Amino acid sequence: MTETPILTGNWNYPTSIRFGVGRISELPKCCKNLGMSRPLLVTDPGLADRDMVVDAKTANIDAGLPTQVFSDIKANPVGKNISDGLRAFHEGGHDGVIAFGGGSAMDAGKTIAFMAGQKRGLWDFEDIGDNWKRAETDAIAPVVAVPTTSGTGSEVGRATVVIDENNETKKILFHPRMLPELVICDPFLVTGLPPHLTAATGMDALAHCLEAYCVNAYHPMADGIALEGLRLVHDWLEKAVKDGQDLEARAHMMAAATMGATAFQKGLGAIHSLSHPVGAVFDTHHGLTNAVFTPYVLEFNRTAIEDKMTLLGRFIGLKKPSFQAVLDWTLKLRREFNIVHTAAELGVDPDRLDDISEMAAKDPTAPTNPVPAGVTEMRGILNAAMEGRVG
Repeated sequence: MTETPILTGNWNYPTSIRFGVGRISELPKCCKNLGMSRPLLVTDPGLADRDMVVDAKTANIDAGLPTQVFSDIKANPVGKNISDGLRAFHEGGHDGVIAFGGGSAMDAGKTIAFMAGQKRGLWDFEDIGDNWKRAETDAIAPVVAVPTTSGTGSEVGRATVVIDENNETKKILFHPRMLPELVICDPFLVTGLPPHLTAATGMDALAHCLEAYCVNAYHPMADGIALEGLRLVHDWLEKAVKDGQDLEARAHMMAAATMGATAFQKGLGAIHSLSHPVGAVFDTHHGLTNAVFTPYVLEFNRTAIEDKMTLLGRFIGLKKPSFQAVLDWTLKLRREFNIVHTAAELGVDPDRLDDISEMAAKDPTAPTNPVPAGVTEMRGILNAAMEGRVG
């Protein structure tokens, strides 16, 4: 009988990761290793006064690293959050960022560090063409990322998502140096996440792995990572939702989240193309929004992904592996987690469907959807999602 492996390790893919329970104790050392002497800790408003953040700040101060906290960010970060964070960064004389929290803290923290020394405006670095080459690389501040959810995987990503308030658009900002230099993945930090957020963020990890796997591009490494990430979601997400103190389940889901964000360098698809504008316009939770759109996009892509879904079903151990089995699995998870079935229940206004369709078709994730999806196709998926039509 084989023993359960110890779920800890130092990984160097795609960046340096310190994984395991209790690894948060290494935060001061990680900051010093990156040359920080006065880091700014960027976190979610709901975490700013929690013990995990207070303890991290205290540990840094005790180690001779004066640390201030910035938490004035929305669940879907907007441009003003970044400008306010930059003001805090410069006024405090900071020389690095600790991005500590969920996806919003990760994206805000990484963006603040990226913009710390740039002379151009934020939107000049939108992920279009080679805009990223406009950046002054030497002016980017170092980042230590500390995730407290298991969904976005932004701690291992080279991009961030920020809403441009002027046109209600989620914009993806990209630069290779947005990838944090060091990541601390401590499953204990996730144990306090309530069941509904555990479910929503877990469905985000599922969507990342699933869409990356479905993209037509040839990238067997990303496919392998996505498949294993989906297996971990299949085996452990329900356990993590049922018992938030299950450190084994928490560890596997934290790994699955990093795997999803690693795999989607291959691309994403219409789940995200629709989630981005819906989140920007209606301020919905990203993972929850992905969960709502997943079955409708799967159905739309069926002709292009049927064989892949059969392989996926076999790999994760579904009975009678097939496209239908995978679809049924995603629907079953949504039911168990009490996730709404339709976009209408999510709060999408029928009067904005044309706008959302146009925005989705222009989203940077749309071109890699397995089946070409323009405005008409996005509207068709939206219509199905509003009415709850699957199949």
